[in-house]
Amino acid sequence: MLRQRVVTAVIAVALILLALFVFPRSVTLVLLGVLILAGGWEWSAFLGAQGANRALFPVVLGVAIAAVWWAVPEYVPLVPVLLTALCFWIVAGILVLRYPVPVSRGLVWLGGLAILVPAYLALGTLYVRQPLGPQILLFVLAVIWSADIGAYFAGRRFGRVKLAPRVSPGKTWEGVIGGVLAASAVAIVGAWWFGIPYGVLVPLSVAAMLLSIVGDLTVSLFKRSAGVKDSGHLFPGHGGVLDRIDSVAAAAPLFLLMLTLLELP
Repeated sequence: MLRQRVVTAVIAVALILLALFVFPRSVTLVLLGVLILAGGWEWSAFLGAQGANRALFPVVLGVAIAAVWWAVPEYVPLVPVLLTALCFWIVAGILVLRYPVPVSRGLVWLGGLAILVPAYLALGTLYVRQPLGPQILLFVLAVIWSADIGAYFAGRRFGRVKLAPRVSPGKTWEGVIGGVLAASAVAIVGAWWFGIPYGVLVPLSVAAMLLSIVGDLTVSLFKRSAGVKDSGHLFPGHGGVLDRIDSVAAAAPLFLLMLTLLELP
C-alpha cells in the first residue's frame, strides 16, 4: 500500500507542477474546476443520490463556483467571503468534537458548498496572485502535504492517544505533533525563499496545517454519517478526490486570508 501511495503521489505532483508552471493559466483554472466538481460528484453520494440524480449537486456546485469567481472581488470583497468560510470551519470543528450529531440533508448540502466553493476561490486566487502566485500555491500545498506525511509516519511509529476516535479512529495526537514539525520545516524554507519573516510565515503555516486537520475530520464526519468508507477511488492508495482535497479546502482560505490581511506576496 505504501508503494502504491508513493507512485500515485509522484504522478500527482508531476501533474500539479505542469499545471502550475507550464499550462496556460486558463487551462489550469479549468482543470482546478474539474477537480473540484469531481469532488462534488463524490459528495453527492453523501446525499444518498443515485444514478442521474447524482448530477444535481455538481451542477449546483458549478453554478455557485462560477458565480463566486465572477463576483469576487469585483462586486463582493474577498475578505468577508474568506471570513465566512473560516466561520464554517469553526462550526465544523465543534460538530466534530460533539459527534455523533444529527446530520440533516440540508446540512450535507450546505457543508458541501461551504467546503468546495471557497476551496476553488482560494486556490484559484492564490494561483493568479501576482507576481508569485504559482509559487505561493505550491508552497501552501507543500505545507499540507508535508503535514500529512509527518502525521502519517509519526502516527504509525508513536501514535497512542486518539485525536477524534468517534470520527477518525486512525488519527492520533502524536500524528498531529509530527505534522506540525513537518509543516514548520517547510515553512522555514518558504520564509527564506519568499523573504517573509520566520515569525510570520511559520505560525501562519502551522495554523493553516491545524485547520487542515479540521477539514479532514469534517469530511470524515460526513462520510461516517452517510455510511461511506471512502469518497472514491480515483487515486490508488489515496482514495477519492475529497480524500485528497479535504485538508487543502480548509487550509487554503485561511492562508489566503492571512496573506491578504498582512499584505504579503
